[in-house]
Formats: sequence, structure tokens, C-alpha cells
Amino acid sequence: QVQLVESGGGLVQPGGSLNLSCAASGFTLDDFAVGWFRQAPGKEREGVSCISTFDGRTFYGESVKGRFTVSRDKAKNTLYLQMNSLKPEDTGVYYCAADVHVCLAGVGPFSEYDHWGQGTQVTVSS
Repeated sequence: QVQLVESGGGLVQPGGSLNLSCAASGFTLDDFAVGWFRQAPGKEREGVSCISTFDGRTFYGESVKGRFTVSRDKAKNTLYLQMNSLKPEDTGVYYCAADVHVCLAGVGPFSEYDHWGQGTQVTVSS
């Protein structure tokens, strides 16, 4: 059974940092493209970042480029999202997602990803 479990969310002040984790089970993360999405209240789910399964390329949404870094640990079968210089507009529920034929030239729409975690809340506020 494919399962993704996010952790690491919380409340942080503007300019602060958080490191989100997404532990995978039931499949090998390296065999899938994996990505991070976020959703703020009243807004559509937005692609944040992804890692391609074919060549390991990474892609980022325009609003997080230069501040967020996605990575994966093969031994731990875990995906990470290091978030620095956080802004109030980064607030939302962050989800990790996985599928095979995604993240080829960008994060892509959330509808292309079949496997999802339950999400972790990130709140950036003073």
C-alpha cells in the first residue's frame, strides 16, 4: 500500500525556516517523481517543487525559487523541503505527492499526481 506521511509543519515568524519531511512506505521513492504542493484557504492547490524520477532534476514554483530546496534521502525513503526566508504568503497546508510520469518540465498540475499525503500545516505569522 502506497503511503506518504508529512511532518515538520508549524508556526514560524516571517524570515524564519522550516524543514518538512515526507516519509514514504509501500514503494521506493526513487522509482517515482515526487513533489510538494500547498493550499491556502480559499485558493487552489499550488505546485511548490518536484524531483524528476528520470534524471533527478528539480523544479520550483516562481514564488519559492531561491528560498526553498527539495531533496530526497534514498536510504530513509524520505522527501524533504527546506524552506528559508518564509513569508506570510507561504502559509498553507503542505502536501507531498508522487507519481511516475510527472515532473518532466515543471511541477505540473496537482491532478497529474495519484498518491498524496495527508498534509502538514505551515503558518508564517508574527
